Amino acid sequence: MHVTSPDYPLAKTAAYKPSLHSLDHAMAFEKTIGINNIVLVQPSIYGNDNSCLLDALKKIGPERGRGVVAFDPDDIASDTLKQWHALGVRGVRLNFKSTNEPFDPEVVKKTLRKYADIVKPLDWVVELFIDLEQLRFITDVVPELGVKVCIAHFGAPDMKRWPSYPSDASNVPGMQHLTTLLSQADNLWVKLSAHYRYDIDAESMAGSEAIAKLLLNTAKDRMVFASDWPHTRFEGLDVKPFVSRCLDWTEELGGAKDLVFRDNAKRLWDCA
Repeated sequence: MHVTSPDYPLAKTAAYKPSLHSLDHAMAFEKTIGINNIVLVQPSIYGNDNSCLLDALKKIGPERGRGVVAFDPDDIASDTLKQWHALGVRGVRLNFKSTNEPFDPEVVKKTLRKYADIVKPLDWVVELFIDLEQLRFITDVVPELGVKVCIAHFGAPDMKRWPSYPSDASNVPGMQHLTTLLSQADNLWVKLSAHYRYDIDAESMAGSEAIAKLLLNTAKDRMVFASDWPHTRFEGLDVKPFVSRCLDWTEELGGAKDLVFRDNAKRLWDCA
């Protein structure tokens, strides 16, 4: 999830201006779905200025909070990373999806290796916001990074190009690359989140259900739930129906509910 506030300066590339979605608001929302511990992810609107996120982590403490930051790999001090680690930071976010930068596979691979080398000593996660179809360009590098890699939002599938929607989720463009990688690389994780950003029918969640069940059957021990609160650019959305459906899908697999909503997250984000 994210915290935002107009009190913090926006990056020049910010795609929108945030409303006030403070830590207090975030925790109040989490209580409505029965979750007490949170992972705060740096929103793209703040670029590499993690002040809003870090201030929230200082307030909540590492006992209940974890963070995923953004930083320039060519301008980051190891002491700074250690200070962030003490606050609860356990990952770095790389956004290849909601930017206007061209996707150059060789540049992306080099970037992944550079970030992985920096965060490896702290055992942090490299979180990727990336198009599902772009995964095919990095399937060779992910297993060799030596760190946990987490793909956001079901892999950001293009369901409009899904020829058999909502049946046979393996036909989603790029999905076979994701499931193959999940089967071969035990360092890859996926977030079940933000269905409303990609599903053709966000109310029925038919496509999201098919994809979720495919991913859960592939690697249920490396799937994690995420609320994506405050649903930026979809403010006012009621995510509770999605939470309920995720509970149903994981219940059907027997024992997957505790994994997806608790145990997997503890392992991914280094929680005791």
